[in-house]
Amino acid sequence: QVQLVQSGGGLVQAGGSLRLSCAASRNIFNFDALGWYRQAPGKQRELVARITKDGRTNYAEGRYTISRDIAKNTAYLQMNTLKPEDTAVYYCNAQIGSFDYWGQGTQVTVSS
Repeated sequence: QVQLVQSGGGLVQAGGSLRLSCAASRNIFNFDALGWYRQAPGKQRELVARITKDGRTNYAEGRYTISRDIAKNTAYLQMNTLKPEDTAVYYCNAQIGSFDYWGQGTQVTVSS
């Protein structure tokens, strides 16, 4: 079992930046992947950034950067040049073998 606790998020004006954090209850070194997803009202949850165990990353948004601090068991999502369409609930995800674990979600609202 893994608990993921998210922090960060909130209200920001368009063009601003935010950083989300996701603290895991145990060492993230052996996690197969860590990712960030978002879900806007009326839409399906979608992947926005992912980092694998060996450090490979992939992004759905070029304005985002995913990183991890293994010593702190924490993953981050840096979001820059935010747009109103980035408004959503953001979730962190950990993949360990065939299991998925999710954070509690955090609201990001971008005002125009």
